[in-house]
Amino acid sequence: MKWNIADCDIGGATALASALHIAPLTARVLWARGYRDATKARKYLHPSVADMHDPFQLAGMDVAAERLASAIQHKEPILLYGDYDVDGTSALVVLKKTIDLADGRASCFVPHRIRDGYGMKTEVVEDAAAQGVRLIISADTGIRANEVVRHAAGLGIDVIVTDHHLPDTALPPALAVVNPNRPDCTYPEKNLCGAAVALKLADALLRVLHWEDARRERLIDSFLKIVAIATVADVVSLSGENRVIVKRGLEGLRVVKNPGLRALLDVSGIEAGKVPSVRDVAFGVAPRINAAGRMASANEVVELFTTDDPARARAIAAQLHDLNADRRQTQDGIWNTILEQCLAQTVTDHDAALVFAAEGWHRGVVGIVASRVVERYHRPVFVLGIENEVAQGSGRSIRQFHLLEALESMSELFTKFGGHRQAAGLTIASDRVPEFRERFRAFAAARLTPADFEPDLDIDAEIDLADVNDETVAELLNLAPFGMGNPPPLFAAHGLEVLSQDVNKEKHLFLRLRGSGQTLRVKAWNFAVRAGELSPGAFIQAAIQFDQDDYSAKRGYAPWQTILRDVKSQEQDVSAHHT
Repeated sequence: MKWNIADCDIGGATALASALHIAPLTARVLWARGYRDATKARKYLHPSVADMHDPFQLAGMDVAAERLASAIQHKEPILLYGDYDVDGTSALVVLKKTIDLADGRASCFVPHRIRDGYGMKTEVVEDAAAQGVRLIISADTGIRANEVVRHAAGLGIDVIVTDHHLPDTALPPALAVVNPNRPDCTYPEKNLCGAAVALKLADALLRVLHWEDARRERLIDSFLKIVAIATVADVVSLSGENRVIVKRGLEGLRVVKNPGLRALLDVSGIEAGKVPSVRDVAFGVAPRINAAGRMASANEVVELFTTDDPARARAIAAQLHDLNADRRQTQDGIWNTILEQCLAQTVTDHDAALVFAAEGWHRGVVGIVASRVVERYHRPVFVLGIENEVAQGSGRSIRQFHLLEALESMSELFTKFGGHRQAAGLTIASDRVPEFRERFRAFAAARLTPADFEPDLDIDAEIDLADVNDETVAELLNLAPFGMGNPPPLFAAHGLEVLSQDVNKEKHLFLRLRGSGQTLRVKAWNFAVRAGELSPGAFIQAAIQFDQDDYSAKRGYAPWQTILRDVKSQEQDVSAHHT
């Protein structure tokens, strides 16, 4: 890997450490990440709900909250139109429970991924109109549904769009569009997920309804648990307001009263009393929620979080657990097929972007497979499933490449498309897939270089093993929650001697390294193929990070472990990669 070691003003970092009473190593991490002012750094270290922004700073929020309050007060039937992923279903739950507690009347529509596809549909709007609905609120969808929103208006239905996806050139002609990414919105946090935008509407509504501050704040705080899960699942940046949401929300998961959420945590292996990590949510909780929308119907997720029946909650959670197992098996089959194709026809630097498509591939899992292909080949990827001469699927990207911008450059190819910089979805006639593949590859080739296909590591600081101790590591781990936009601190250590090496399960290495008179035990996952670089007696440079280790803590040892991310020989020059 290419190492990008951040430059550091030692004097500035030392002053920051003194002002905040933190270890110099922690201060160097903060400095590398742009937290160089003591006030700003203190807010990062101690995020508070009080740091969250006023919901009325979102453009359109005043109109949206007033209209929703009016609908509740006049007992109007309201339709909440969501999406089938974690973010969309979580947004629905937040709005539904808020409206119910405000004595309103709301029903939910969750599209079926295969039968209905992504986005708002005119037939659903027409059914709602026939049932007397005069207000529809979208949740995590709708920002590009201009024609559907216009059709709703023609039927006498007001539409409030709440979304976070990037808008088209023109906003939908809704009564209100609440989206931090609309061009005229000055809201400070642009990286909210859909559930967080829904939370903002819930907060604004309760203010309009004149709920007592303490009561409103308790409810909003309780919603942070599910919004934190959605924020992690949607892989948005865990900085700014999102850091507050996720840190507070994960801490709230230590004690859970909601029967559905408790049952879900149980099947995910998260014990009561434990604060789950981002990794626990991303690889345990979120996939089980997503499994419903990928493999069956996401309506069960809404029921899971809204039921008061513990037995029913446990039954739904068990069903999601089983669906998740089916999902893993299905995605592994597609992944193995793609891997065989890539090995048979080697991926080269001329393949600046990749598109895979086949009959029968389950459209519910192709996005996960696309992520795995990006991890392996480090270039933009789309994976599409074909059915009835229609190809539909998802894409994932590397940080150097704007996926949605690429799709917009060839928009005439698609029946439908949308998404973000790093993730997007599309629908296209199957006979146009070859043209899409070539144009997508050419678009990427004009913007990426072979260097972009090399994975790299952003290293926060250089480290001396003499600085590694329980107190400093605990302080570094307190920079969590770690994820997109806030990865675990990564360090470069030079001049380390390999004292010993043990191979575990023929895949992993357990090492003992020595530097500055201190010995450190290090775990190197999937490093067995590089065992020759780590023979006892070798001197190396190591990129390392520290992780929480609950298993070790339960046995009475240090509650942290050291993980090797990459290794270079002592002779290799990494200085050219400073940033």
